[in-house]
Amino acid sequence: MTPLKMLFASALLLGSAAVSAHNYHAGELDIAHPWARPLPPVATVGVTYFTVTNNGDTDDVLLSAESPVAGTVEIHTHVKEGDMMKMRKLEALVVPAKGELTLAPGGHHLMLMNLKQVPVKGERFPVTLHFKQAGTVEIEVAVDTKPAEKHDGEPQHNHH
Repeated sequence: MTPLKMLFASALLLGSAAVSAHNYHAGELDIAHPWARPLPPVATVGVTYFTVTNNGDTDDVLLSAESPVAGTVEIHTHVKEGDMMKMRKLEALVVPAKGELTLAPGGHHLMLMNLKQVPVKGERFPVTLHFKQAGTVEIEVAVDTKPAEKHDGEPQHNHH
């Protein structure tokens, strides 16, 4: 089995369990509850959300991301132009020192372009994040219709 097929198989096995809260740590960063909505089988784009908390004394920057389930992954945001909301590609996102960056519906997000695998509810898929200070961070994105809940049972609140 090729390494990519092994990665997909591992993601499917992990995804067969109930979608639950999951967190990642790199350098001074904590990445909480990466998630994506399930999509119809014909979808060619998807979106990923999560929250990054910077416990350090200096800003960090999300420079880029990639995933084997997409041809490309871009950092996007929503902006209001007149009465319309539009998506815009960003080159990077700052994670402020002693602060938080939230990627959530209606705001910042990772756009998965040219999907090679359509996210299905209950599965997980890998995404690699590249930060200026913390370096490369491998996360798994849970596919669900809403964000995972925190371990204490309180729902995750999104702040901008």
